[in-house]
Amino acid sequence: MTSLKAKTLFISGASRGIGLAIALRAARDGANVAIAAKTTEPHPKLKGTIYTAADEVRAAGGQALPVICDIRDEAQVMAAIDQTVAAFGGIDICVNNASAISLTTSQATDMKRYDLMMGINTRGTFMVSKYCIPHLKKAQNPHILMLSPPLDMRAKWFEHSTAYTMAKFGMSMCVLGLSGELRSAGVAVNALWPRTTIATAAVGNLLGGDAMMRASRTPDIMGDAAYAIFTRPSREFTGNFCIDDKVLYANGVRDLEHYRVDNTVPLVSDFFVPDDDVPPPGVTVQPLPSR
Repeated sequence: MTSLKAKTLFISGASRGIGLAIALRAARDGANVAIAAKTTEPHPKLKGTIYTAADEVRAAGGQALPVICDIRDEAQVMAAIDQTVAAFGGIDICVNNASAISLTTSQATDMKRYDLMMGINTRGTFMVSKYCIPHLKKAQNPHILMLSPPLDMRAKWFEHSTAYTMAKFGMSMCVLGLSGELRSAGVAVNALWPRTTIATAAVGNLLGGDAMMRASRTPDIMGDAAYAIFTRPSREFTGNFCIDDKVLYANGVRDLEHYRVDNTVPLVSDFFVPDDDVPPPGVTVQPLPSR
């Protein structure tokens, strides 16, 4: 498959950032996008709502359905999926992008925040996938994509933020389990993770403001990498933990410089990228500053 024209994507957390970038790349083909998120009113620190995202999707050439959905709420998830199917006739691609983050030690993580991360990242990913699966099984080239990291079980990823790492790795464990469960049905289940920090609100607000944003790549690299995954045959590409630039390099992309926010500033590695993962030729990445 070489196009997402008339395909329907259900994307959690698509009102901004990486989720929106994935939506806009699909929209350029004329895809239908259900923007499932909680944000209906502008936030002082977080740009974008489900309605502004829908406007951007339509402007890019796609059809959009903004749908209010807290993925911790089972009834809301079921209703959002039902609305998507009613509007577009089915679901071809499920993108589990919504995520909560708190880079805190055990003693600094209150249980309300712990429950939030587990409820959105791990439970929410499982539940959105669960209720999309019956519709995906009817699609011609169905994909589930988790925005989650390789399962690199090293203490350094856990010791400063055990709760967050558990919640993100829970998403990745869904990839392991569901890819095996759905292989015979032809539903691909993969993970996608960035090699570098990505210029999103989370990076700007939590990891170092403008300096870290300038050392990042734009969300477009994740949108393009996700597109490359979705256009692969679902029966041939499943159970993979993908890194964005390696996906694009394997797809024939050789110029990755245009994804940089500022090409005068060295790129910085994101969390969870395994030490032995070799970047594409010409890509140099600095370690993430210690916390």
